Amino acid sequence: MFKFLKDVVAGSGSGLKDFPYTIGEPHASAWGSWTHHRGASKDDGSPVSIFSLSGSNPQDRHMVAGRNGVKRLRTVRHPNILSFLHSTEAEVPDGPAIKHTIYIVTEPVTPLSEKIKELNLGGTQRDEYFAWGLHQISKAVSFLNNDCKLVHGNVCLASVVVTQTLDWKLHAFDVLSEFDANNEIASSPMLQFEWLVGAQYKPLELTKSDWASIRKSPPWAIDSWGLGCLIHELFSGGKLSRTEDLRNIASIPKSLLPDYQKLLSSTPSRRMNPSKLIDNSEFFQNKLVETIQFMEVLNLKDSVEKDSFFRKLPNIAEQLPREIVLKKLLPVLASALEFGSAAAPALTVLLKMGSWLPADQFSTKVLPTIVKLFASNDRAIRVSLLQHIDQFGESLASQTVDEQVFPHVATGFSDTSSLLRELTLKSMLVLAPKLSQRTISGSLLKYLSKLQVDEEPAIRTNTTILLGNISTYMNDGTRKRVLINAFTVRALRDTFPPARAAGIMALSVTSSYYEMTEIATRILPNIVVLTFDPDSDVRTKAFQATDQFLQIAKQHHEKLNTGDNRAAEGTGVQLKPGNASLLGWAMSSITQKGKPSDHGPVSTANASNSQVSAPPSTTSDTHSAPAAYAPAATSNSFDQTAPASASSSMDGWGELENGNQEENGSDNEGWDDVDPFEEKSPPSLLSNIQAAQKRPVVQPKQPIPSSSRPNQPAAPKAEEDALWGPTAVPALKIAPKSAGIKPSVSHNDDDDLWGSIAAPQPKSSGKALKPAAANNDDLWGAIAAPPPATKARPLASSGRGRGAKPAQPKLGAQRIGRTSSTGM
Repeated sequence: MFKFLKDVVAGSGSGLKDFPYTIGEPHASAWGSWTHHRGASKDDGSPVSIFSLSGSNPQDRHMVAGRNGVKRLRTVRHPNILSFLHSTEAEVPDGPAIKHTIYIVTEPVTPLSEKIKELNLGGTQRDEYFAWGLHQISKAVSFLNNDCKLVHGNVCLASVVVTQTLDWKLHAFDVLSEFDANNEIASSPMLQFEWLVGAQYKPLELTKSDWASIRKSPPWAIDSWGLGCLIHELFSGGKLSRTEDLRNIASIPKSLLPDYQKLLSSTPSRRMNPSKLIDNSEFFQNKLVETIQFMEVLNLKDSVEKDSFFRKLPNIAEQLPREIVLKKLLPVLASALEFGSAAAPALTVLLKMGSWLPADQFSTKVLPTIVKLFASNDRAIRVSLLQHIDQFGESLASQTVDEQVFPHVATGFSDTSSLLRELTLKSMLVLAPKLSQRTISGSLLKYLSKLQVDEEPAIRTNTTILLGNISTYMNDGTRKRVLINAFTVRALRDTFPPARAAGIMALSVTSSYYEMTEIATRILPNIVVLTFDPDSDVRTKAFQATDQFLQIAKQHHEKLNTGDNRAAEGTGVQLKPGNASLLGWAMSSITQKGKPSDHGPVSTANASNSQVSAPPSTTSDTHSAPAAYAPAATSNSFDQTAPASASSSMDGWGELENGNQEENGSDNEGWDDVDPFEEKSPPSLLSNIQAAQKRPVVQPKQPIPSSSRPNQPAAPKAEEDALWGPTAVPALKIAPKSAGIKPSVSHNDDDDLWGSIAAPQPKSSGKALKPAAANNDDLWGAIAAPPPATKARPLASSGRGRGAKPAQPKLGAQRIGRTSSTGM
């Protein structure tokens, strides 16, 4: 046998050189004289089953019967009949002799006897699986007898095989013949190859070769008897050895016993038609059969039936045999979802079933379907995918996420449904680690920039939380341009208290990314302002963050004093236990009734992942108290309406002041349209500060108010910030206007995506003061107190000057001199 297999695999003998399949090891059992081999396609390696039948003489009666089986299997097609793929007949050397061999290639299957031992089912699960298998074989027999007027002749355990999806299929068609009911006087056998059938499987009329009686019987008489033999072998657990064993009914289930007795009736005309067995048997009415039958005709069911079925399916799947669920139900469910016949609740069931698979099988059987579902236009499917992304997101390959998943998910950022926008935002926590830098900088951050001014306060808060979480996946340049602007200019100035709290925490957990200059000039001033925030939770976090950043500054100071300039460059500090991790997501306010921005609980961001939620009418007074989402309008500058869009942001982010203003809705909307906080500073900041400290301070005289002096400089008008009012921290001007030093407000580098990201300059409606003197090298000259204005009379002067008594103004007519013709 080994030499035979070696020769076949090597392609020896005529007819096998072009055989497109590789023949593998044989199974332990097969029907009749056939040998059942495992095999594979040479083209793609897909598995197949190969049946071989050998004989020394090509006219051997076994070979003739085998050719009949090949012809019948090729021409008869049915879902419950073994699928034919290929066949050939070749001469194979066997030592000095030559053997003639027939090969049949079919779909990959396993003998039923082997599969039963492998599954090792018991009790109700065994009966349900046997019911499903008998249901399939009964349909195949009914198709042959009633539709095709054919007689199989040898239905038994050996003639049934099982597919990879645990479906039962009928094969062994060597005895198959037409039912010759019109030739009652013929004495020749109707079944030409009935001698292949074992004596234990033959009914009485076939044992006596009473062909006249057989031709008068219905076409299903012989195969109904075979179904009875199959049932006995299934439940007895052994091969039928003699016909008398069929009378032993101890192992037959009670619900199947009446039908079993009708199939084995001694009178051929009274035997049960297999079609009636399918329709009327109580044994087939169980959860497994009903579930599979419903899923096979899923596209014919209406939406109400589908929703009801898929909501019950998770509980049903728990009760069914695990192997059957994974190998039968899971592929059917995945196919139904992929082709659109299943409803959105089916995705939950698919993921639950998929969780029972090993990681490698999950990647091959479930993930391809999920990736295709991301392209679905069904909003319910997309919502379900995003809600369960934590169950499969880690299994997705980085390239698949970057090229196939993210482009479809990103459409949810601009969806009109606030729920879908929020779910899309949260999904980035799972998908962002698998995105390339190009996708993060070029696409993701642009979407997040717009979401930070979304009309929903929960979405604005969660955007800040997400930025803090995914900051580690950004490169240094992107972090430098984005984080401070996103957290200080937008998050800390948001009208929603949890959004401000999230901004503080995001700054705290990303502290290692900031330089000391940024901490001192941009972060601390904005955080300190929030130490008297109306919300107690915001105040608490502001004090915690202030302590943290002051600790960083202190460490920097100590390193400078010790001369360790290189070590002073690092500003990171070990976070306190309270700040060791970012917040969990804010609770959504989208599902609440009324205006979304005014109602619905949103958890405040805190270090311990605690969530703060409250009814809309409450306000936050303590650290653990609920926070109101839309506080009532008061004189406090924090209680203002949240921005509706990026173009209408009240904190100046929606306006371009650097000459690069673009239309609303452009890609640069958001962080890109913010003027920088930084000014051009002298090369040596420390030396200028030390020089300013050594200069004596001159106390100016108290100015005397006077409204009659026309040249008196006007006092600067207080800056009116739309969000912060008088509590805002204005940016320091490093040099006076007369010094000719213009602050850099934009970066016109086309290759720099975030070149224009920075906080806007404060606007002032008052006239700028003119200092008495400007020292280009003096940092503090620009912010020194203005010269005092006084009403004291100046010293006597012969010429006109600023100290002279102003002359009486002439009338306009006299000044113009329109009466020049009079000589005046």
